[in-house]
Amino acid sequence: MHGEYVALAILGLIVASLLVSLITGLTLTVVATLRKRRKPIAGFPHLHLPEMTVGENSLRIYSQGRELYDAMLAAIAYARESVYLEAFILNGDAVGKEFKKHLIAKATEGVEVYILCDWFGNFLASWRFKRFPRNLSTLHVVRYRSIRRPWHLLDPRRYVVDHRKLLVVDGHIAFLGGYNLGALFATDWRDTHVRIRGAAAADLAYTFATLWNNVCPASARITRHYPRTLDPLVSVWTTDALRMTFPIRNLYIRAIDRAERQILLTNAYFIPDRMLLRALKAAARRGVDVQILVPWVSNHVLADWLARGYFTGCLRAGIRLFGYRKAMIHAKTCVVDGAWTTIGTANLDRLSSVGNYEINLEIYSPEVAQQMSELFECDKTNSAEIDMQRWRARPWHVKLSESVILPLRIFL
Repeated sequence: MHGEYVALAILGLIVASLLVSLITGLTLTVVATLRKRRKPIAGFPHLHLPEMTVGENSLRIYSQGRELYDAMLAAIAYARESVYLEAFILNGDAVGKEFKKHLIAKATEGVEVYILCDWFGNFLASWRFKRFPRNLSTLHVVRYRSIRRPWHLLDPRRYVVDHRKLLVVDGHIAFLGGYNLGALFATDWRDTHVRIRGAAAADLAYTFATLWNNVCPASARITRHYPRTLDPLVSVWTTDALRMTFPIRNLYIRAIDRAERQILLTNAYFIPDRMLLRALKAAARRGVDVQILVPWVSNHVLADWLARGYFTGCLRAGIRLFGYRKAMIHAKTCVVDGAWTTIGTANLDRLSSVGNYEINLEIYSPEVAQQMSELFECDKTNSAEIDMQRWRARPWHVKLSESVILPLRIFL
């Protein structure tokens, strides 16, 4: 009996701890929402970067939404065979309607158009916007929803979203990165996307078709095949919860462990697991210049507070931290030793590392790494460095709140 009482007491403490964390997290979210006042953004620094040749591909990096959207719409207009669009968020605003109009127009011309949107990410969009013409045999629309049967509720692998952002045209031109599609992202968010022209686009077409064929009706499966090639310079990596494959997390750890000189990491939601955090600290302790740039105030205040719980340990290890200000930075990129780069959709949190469908590009190219390093330096001009002295001087109630919500990390 004594053992049962002890077990119940421990269970009670765990439940109480989670409840306190949840209440604190909700309070922080409500307070942040009440304090937030929308202010016009005069703009933020970004770069217009030229296209580069990497092996059999031409790559161009985009760091401003409207410029990216114009390039994506131009690529859709160029389509002659197929358009594959995968979006976590496709807002029903002017930008979303612009994309919808172009996609319907191409389907009307006879181009096979496939649109895969996440159900949860687009939950708030109007039903009118979500409605597409049904009389076009070349227009195919699927809203990804992982839980489609009652028994799916019992499968933890189903508690995920399709967080990928991907456009592929004719298996030859592709875009991927952190940008969702909407007016807010076009002007007010700093993000990073990359355009690929060449052989690697066929890999991205295959990646889209694989997920599409797993979730669509049998009659709507994609049978078109674009020939793929093995390219050591540009590789595509995807996470798949149902298959329990999570290579992007390992991609980061492997590159960080091999770093000798410098790591430049930008991420919207920095809530790393123990192994990834340990790799970053170990790199800094062996003399690698590790710099991490995160939003000072993101669109998810709870993620901000959870990320700040790591700052003390990172600073002690010698990692330099920068908080991006005046705009939301949503990029998910990393540059190592001026030679290795990754650009994609995966955040450094548990939802992305071992959960959601994500996609990242791995690039071995000094030219790409140089451009990405320049972009990192550009972003730092709109950031404030977080030093240990000032960080230790933050108010006691802030430190307490950071400690109380720590258990919520397991959910993010």
